[in-house]
Amino acid sequence: MMGMRWCCSAVKNVSSSYALKLLIPPLCLVLVVIYGLTDKLRNFVAGLFIPQYNHHYPVAFCFGQVLVSLLVLNLLHLVTLVPLKRYSWCLGEKLLIPAICSSIQAVLSMWVKTSNSYAGLFLLILPLLPLVTVACSFCLKLTSPPSAHISVMISILSGTSVVIAASKDLSHVELLEYIYTPLAIILHSLSLTCLAKVFHAVNHDEPDSKDSVSVFDVYYAQLVNQGWVLGFLWLLHPDNPWKVLTHGSWNSLLFIGYLLAILLLGMVLDFLVGLSALCVSPLAAALLHSAKQLVQPFVLLLQKCILI
Repeated sequence: MMGMRWCCSAVKNVSSSYALKLLIPPLCLVLVVIYGLTDKLRNFVAGLFIPQYNHHYPVAFCFGQVLVSLLVLNLLHLVTLVPLKRYSWCLGEKLLIPAICSSIQAVLSMWVKTSNSYAGLFLLILPLLPLVTVACSFCLKLTSPPSAHISVMISILSGTSVVIAASKDLSHVELLEYIYTPLAIILHSLSLTCLAKVFHAVNHDEPDSKDSVSVFDVYYAQLVNQGWVLGFLWLLHPDNPWKVLTHGSWNSLLFIGYLLAILLLGMVLDFLVGLSALCVSPLAAALLHSAKQLVQPFVLLLQKCILI
């Protein structure tokens, strides 16, 4: 736990030092850029892999990503880079709701990525994720909800971004997209808010005892729960494990390389969002996840104004 104590002391030093506070905006910008580039690379690799091998299995992708994440975390724990406690059934029970929400949201998001025809409305209303997260923070009575000023700013920013994006011609939208897209946004907001709420509640009950948990313990328990949920969904899904495994080109190194790249990049993206929700706030995680779609309409509008 020495690594976590050092991390906490570093955060306190940043909060107390005015000079270090000036570094927070550039660091946040760097994190957003890294997240955006990683997401772009993952979409590029998925755009090559999925059509080439006709591998349209969203539940299998999500389950594989969780397994890879658990494997990497355990490897980092073995080399003493990440302190981890054993999976706690008590903590796992508290994280059951965010795990279910996160699992279903991950499947819906991956379904959009594997079906390009359903991506229009999803990308259009993704800027509403921070606004819905603010609403969830107040509804679930988070210990540190966003202030009124930040809530108003997020409302204006999200609403304006959606209006600008909606002014463009939108391709044909299927009925399923009208159902699944808002559901994915709501579930994502709930999972981020509940995850942060459980972390703060557990550490509030046991602030200084040896039973207190770190952000890595909570994230690890969340992944274990997601593994159980996604595994159960995969068994019930028509694209069951046997079908997916028999349709894969497992004798091709290129197939395995593409697949591992998608899973590893997705693991990094989810890790950054999860850590943002636990270490900063659910709103910060929502802003990180939707930053590109939130800012892109304003950039396009600015370019049009310059050309005029």
